[in-house]
This record gives sequence, structure tokens and C-alpha cells, in this order.
Amino acid sequence: MKKVQQGFTLIELMIVVAIIGILAAIAIPQYGDYTSRARAAGAATELNPVKKAIALCISDNAGDPTNCSDGDPGVPTIATTENIMAGGTIAAGVINVETGATTTGGVNLTAILTPGIVANQNVITWDNSGTSCDPTRGYKDGQGDCH
Repeated sequence: MKKVQQGFTLIELMIVVAIIGILAAIAIPQYGDYTSRARAAGAATELNPVKKAIALCISDNAGDPTNCSDGDPGVPTIATTENIMAGGTIAAGVINVETGATTTGGVNLTAILTPGIVANQNVITWDNSGTSCDPTRGYKDGQGDCH
């Protein structure tokens, strides 16, 4: 009589484990980049009301952002969330926060948003000079006020 094979051989199991290991080695870093970019996007969304309030403050002060800081009338404080770390500040219209996005080493990326006034157009633009302008773990060019 012929014996029927029952189960997998050791070689077959080792091949499956190797394939899973290769897939995990690729997927885990990609997942970390994805979650970091998602937190950067969340921070940009959560800062939109603050940017609008500062733009209104600048408009009310005839284009002068000097009186648009933490505690000034109409300027909100920056709330701590999963996407924005504690200690965010606003000084003369400039927003400075640590985002929930991180480098591969775990260091939080910063967003430093500076308002710019386009002359004779009543338009306020924003420029992000922080470390969050990182196409791998933060904002890509054209996102989050990165240029």
C-alpha cells in the first residue's frame, strides 16, 4: 500500500516563513511612513481654524500681525491632540507646533507656519519652514504649506 502524505515538510514550512518575513520587512516600514503622514495631515487640518483666526486678526489690524499672538483677542490657543503635541505657540501670527508625525528615529516633526501678505490683493499665504516638509514621513511639496 502507498502511504499518503500528512502535513507539510520542513522545507515547505521554512519557505512560507521566509516569504512572510520578506513581506513583513517591506510592510512594517511602509506602515510607519503611512501613519506618520496621516498624523501630519491631521495636524494640518486641525491648524486650519487657527490659521483662519490669525488671518482675521491680521485683517483687523490692517495687515500687521504683531498683535496676533497667544492670548490676544480672537486668537485661539492651540489644543493638544494626537496630531499636535503640547506646547504649540502663536507669536506675531507665526504658528509653531510639534506634529504627531515623526522621523524614523521617533523625533516629532515641526510645523512653523508664517503668514505672508500679498500686497494690494488682501490675500494671506502661509509658508511652512518646519521639519514637517518631509515627503517620506510628513508633507509632500505643495501640501501643508510646504513649497
